[in-house]
Amino acid sequence: MPQTNTNARQAAVSTMKQSLILDAARQIFEEDGIEGASIRAIAKKAGYTPGAIYFHFASKEEIYAALLDQSLDTLVARVTASVVGAKTPKDQMYLSGRAFFDFYAENPRDLDLGFYLFRGGMRPHGLGSARDQDLNEKLLWSLAPFRHALMEMGCKDETADAETAAFFAHTSGLLLLKHTGRMSLFATDAAPQIVSYLTNLEHRMDHILAVAAWAETHEDL
Repeated sequence: MPQTNTNARQAAVSTMKQSLILDAARQIFEEDGIEGASIRAIAKKAGYTPGAIYFHFASKEEIYAALLDQSLDTLVARVTASVVGAKTPKDQMYLSGRAFFDFYAENPRDLDLGFYLFRGGMRPHGLGSARDQDLNEKLLWSLAPFRHALMEMGCKDETADAETAAFFAHTSGLLLLKHTGRMSLFATDAAPQIVSYLTNLEHRMDHILAVAAWAETHEDL
């Protein structure tokens, strides 16, 4: 029992130190950019020596991956929770799409982390293709409720994939304009634009599926 208690305390201390390191890294990444950040700067911000950082993380890319992994876990949880009360596939599409947008609109630091992933990861400086693939799969998982809603509405795989990709691209563009202050050039804000996009997508899906249904019933004519 004493050994078990000791192990538990050591694990708790290790977890606390990792949390402090990650918090410090967030600040350094925000100030210097991920490419400009250094283990030494992260260690100084966290109040540790560089050696102490390396005890927990092999490189700054591994720290970045841990931060992005946390961010994506939070995103997935938020999107998943948003559709719990959805009564129809259309509701699920709208709610999941809005939750995805709102998460990054409200968390610009997470958006900064995410944009490294959006453009293909920090390759090849230590992140590794396997880790990069894991993070990309988690990002896709956050979009899964949106894609699933499209499938439930009657879309085929290729249409659901295309519309999910289009939503992701549109949302990324709006978020980039929002967080760089460029939306003011168009005398509007990103939030009403994503509402308009999702509403128009719903109407467009109704039309596409209606045309497909008509074509299927008249294929012998």
